[in-house]
Amino acid sequence: MQKRPLGRTGLEIAPLVFGGNVFGWTVDEKTSFDLLDGFVDAGFDAIDTADVYSAWAPGNKGGESETIIGNWLKKNPGKRDKVLILTKVGSDMGQGHRDLSAGWITRAVEDSLRRLQIDVIDLYQSHWPDPRTGYEETLRAYEGLLKAGKVRAIGCSNLDATQLEEALKVASDKNLPRYETLQPHYNLYDRGGFDGPLRDLAIREGLGVITYYSLASGFLSGKYRSAADFSKSKRGGGMEKYMNPRGETILAALDAVAGRVSATPAEVALAWLIARDGVTAPIASATSLAQLDSLAKSARLSLSAADIAELDTASA
Repeated sequence: MQKRPLGRTGLEIAPLVFGGNVFGWTVDEKTSFDLLDGFVDAGFDAIDTADVYSAWAPGNKGGESETIIGNWLKKNPGKRDKVLILTKVGSDMGQGHRDLSAGWITRAVEDSLRRLQIDVIDLYQSHWPDPRTGYEETLRAYEGLLKAGKVRAIGCSNLDATQLEEALKVASDKNLPRYETLQPHYNLYDRGGFDGPLRDLAIREGLGVITYYSLASGFLSGKYRSAADFSKSKRGGGMEKYMNPRGETILAALDAVAGRVSATPAEVALAWLIARDGVTAPIASATSLAQLDSLAKSARLSLSAADIAELDTASA
């Protein structure tokens, strides 16, 4: 599978990243192991998680996803050289607020390394902006981790164009390591947060971009067509915001393109992201081997200029 440079990190990845938010939430450890094995066997090599995954599930406290990935790596020691581990720091893990302070990062990285059972994190990402902490303090903490060999590269998630530009400026002015990747909320329906100044900045600065909610929490799979479908999954309750004329137009375009290329709407939605200028790879999750097989097909699906134009128009 053709790999893509992850910005200027020196890392390369296949054009699809597995989203580890499902581990310890909608899939148990055994199923997680099967999915990770299948993902690597299909030629993919990047797994995205976060220290806070999956704290929202009843009985969880955070760290469950990293722990499952770590147990999988321990069980399959040969797999560590085949995958890149991407995780995030900065969410509220009990301290009561989002936190990118030097003290918290220094502590949190050790917790993530321990749970993941690895010596180095390939990409360590600031999960959310922290208004309490200046960019210089955060980047100096990352500088220490890079020099100590605990992380190989750093990135950010959920920054807008103004915030990212300021972070890059601080890195340049203070001669500190800069964010080399961006993880935005972006898909065929939710385009406003990335398209425009943020995307332009990412392209101009050569950042690697890995998108999350790439299927709009499942809406773009086409399985939610009415309120009666909300009960189909644990995410169904969040579908109401997509049930409007624009959402229907996007699904109709996905159906049309899918019919022409013999694919599913989800595969087409991911293929659109993979083909999008400025996007390195979308993040997508699977809870079954059948879904994983579909993800693999999306990475090999080639859309024509007419197909892309139709999707662009429907989702504009």
